[in-house]
Amino acid sequence: MPSNQDFYEFLIKRAKQLTDDWYNSLDKSNTSGVYTSSNPQVIETLKQQNFEFHGILCSIFITERLAFEQELDKWILSVAEDKEHINTPNHHILKEFVRVREQYLGFLQEFKDMSSEEDGFDVFNEWWKLLVQSFDHAMVRFVEMQTAVVNKQLQAQQEVINELSSPVIKLNEHTALLPLVGNIEPTRAEYILENALEQCVEKGVTQLFIDLSGVVLIDTMVAHQLFNLMDALQLIGVKPILSGLRPEIAQTAVQLGLKFDNLTITSTLSQALNRL
Repeated sequence: MPSNQDFYEFLIKRAKQLTDDWYNSLDKSNTSGVYTSSNPQVIETLKQQNFEFHGILCSIFITERLAFEQELDKWILSVAEDKEHINTPNHHILKEFVRVREQYLGFLQEFKDMSSEEDGFDVFNEWWKLLVQSFDHAMVRFVEMQTAVVNKQLQAQQEVINELSSPVIKLNEHTALLPLVGNIEPTRAEYILENALEQCVEKGVTQLFIDLSGVVLIDTMVAHQLFNLMDALQLIGVKPILSGLRPEIAQTAVQLGLKFDNLTITSTLSQALNRL
């Protein structure tokens, strides 16, 4: 009866053939991203990634499941973080996983046809199930990991956007300006509060002009956050001066019962800056 080692050796000897056959059979008219690249370096990297996958996938027949999945996860993460694959639609990547799986099932049939054993049906059936399960696992893990990678990138980009859209700009030694522009949703409002406090402390600011003339609309939760910012600034010794407060925002604040007693407010930023 053929052994796992026999089938492993059969497959691993054909790893290079698997990669060459796979790449040469790519239908570049029906895919996109990394699979259509004409850049020699990208093509070589793609082939190397595919070849490395075979070395890991074949090992499922001679290694413990946990060790196999750990090595597979390392490979999947490297591909998920690859810029070329990030720019390739997931459905095209999954389609290539399926095509490679068909290669393996084809080789399984070839190995079965070569075998003279009549009682090896159960073994071949187990190998078939193991291959299908391994590819299913690889595809699920790829989607999970690439989603995590993309979300992490989006979060980092959002943090940069937040930082650029709510800068504390020093005007002189102890005075700074915080110009707010665009829609302010709760997450951004929370970032503004934290960032403004940190920047004021780091820059030695004792007076902060907060201009809202570029803010069209805020909801009740955000209004609370902004007024919490005013209170927090005063607690750390920074005097907030509010300018550009639109009527609708003022109405929201009044409806919420927010107090303006301890705030210096001007209608425009230029009026506020005249206090310098």
